[in-house]
Amino acid sequence: MLRSRSAPTPRKSAPAAADRPLTLDEFAAALDRIGGLEPRPLIAVAVSGGSDSMALTILADRWARRRGGIACGLTVDHGLRPESGVEAATVGHWLAARGIPHAVLSWEGEKPPAGVQEAARAARYRLLGAWCAARGCLHLLTAHQREDQAETYLIRRRAGSGGDGLAGIAAVRELPRLRLVRPLLGVPRARLAALLAAEGQHWLHDPSNRNPAFERARLRMRCDAAALARALAEVARHAAQRIARERTLADLLARAVSLHPGGFALVEPGPIVGAGELGERALDRIVATIGGARYPLRRERLARLRAALAEAPARARTLGGCRFVPWRGLLLVVREPARAAPPVQLQPGGTVTWDGRFAASLPAAGGAALLLGTLGADGVVALGRAAVADRNALPRLVFPTLPAFRDAQGLVAVPHLGYSRQPGVQPQLAFLPPAPLCGAGFTVV
Repeated sequence: MLRSRSAPTPRKSAPAAADRPLTLDEFAAALDRIGGLEPRPLIAVAVSGGSDSMALTILADRWARRRGGIACGLTVDHGLRPESGVEAATVGHWLAARGIPHAVLSWEGEKPPAGVQEAARAARYRLLGAWCAARGCLHLLTAHQREDQAETYLIRRRAGSGGDGLAGIAAVRELPRLRLVRPLLGVPRARLAALLAAEGQHWLHDPSNRNPAFERARLRMRCDAAALARALAEVARHAAQRIARERTLADLLARAVSLHPGGFALVEPGPIVGAGELGERALDRIVATIGGARYPLRRERLARLRAALAEAPARARTLGGCRFVPWRGLLLVVREPARAAPPVQLQPGGTVTWDGRFAASLPAAGGAALLLGTLGADGVVALGRAAVADRNALPRLVFPTLPAFRDAQGLVAVPHLGYSRQPGVQPQLAFLPPAPLCGAGFTVV
């Protein structure tokens, strides 16, 4: 059970630099280095009630108010322990006393019998993301701090992670329609606790942080300051190398890949094939974007694909739910039709995500519900000689893979071919793959 913990009495002597409270100006400087926040921001803060997230919420509230904006604390109640509801309500009372808006997001429904921690994490970000999307909130702050960074490095090193993993936690992560921001990665935990002490603010104490059953807890008990400092130095080294690699990769993708909002890509194969390991990273990005994969492919599969494209460029290939098809000296990369998700129903006034890559909405006055799925070979036939504005603008190979809307009478709209049977009722469609071709890139503060 989490227990409420009083803020320690502030020391009378001047604190050491590592123990003095984090100031609002320092916090603002960290956000300035990250950049990209609105002048009058609406930001969400994930707050569990622990010392780190309570300190973050207090600072974020003051930072947002200074700019005429709002910070709202969000507590996810996973419902995995009997006392979780009381804890979430306690956090709400503390924040209300400071005039900070707060919402509790509950994970409803059955919990999986295995893999509960991973499922809870996925549910947490799903709930947080849905709250932000419903309110047009573009930034979610979390309270990962310096010791979390060092511990993550040590855990990944033990697990044999590669260079990208050893770069640690990124200060920015892009989610669909949302940026996850971690402004405290360079801040020691002691400085956050010192802030709460100066504020007289209580927090919740989680005994699992000292439970040796958990790897992170074991690290905290045996790692001294010197070991953490060495870990952080290694994180900085790997982070610099990762940033350099990503910049080179972004340049290669910009030169060799043309991405279409219909969910396919045209690739100039020469630069990719000739780039060695970097070309394999580029192929991984392409597959993730077009195929909707959430995890990187194994390096040996990417190496085989690059070698095959070099040895037999006239042959089509498949990998990760994508087809690589030679077309006019280029590679056309499309979604494998058999791997696409089944159609989903879109109600008037509603929104859906289809195939993990497309977000669609229908006006409330849109009439009947529609089905969103691939156009398919039957849809291509059904189009027949219909007036299609972009029929000649796109390769015919991509037609079956394009998203299309249907009703009981058949095709209603194929947006990327400029076809609509009912021009007055236009569903909205956006290509939002979970892994963009070039995202924010690895960021440090």
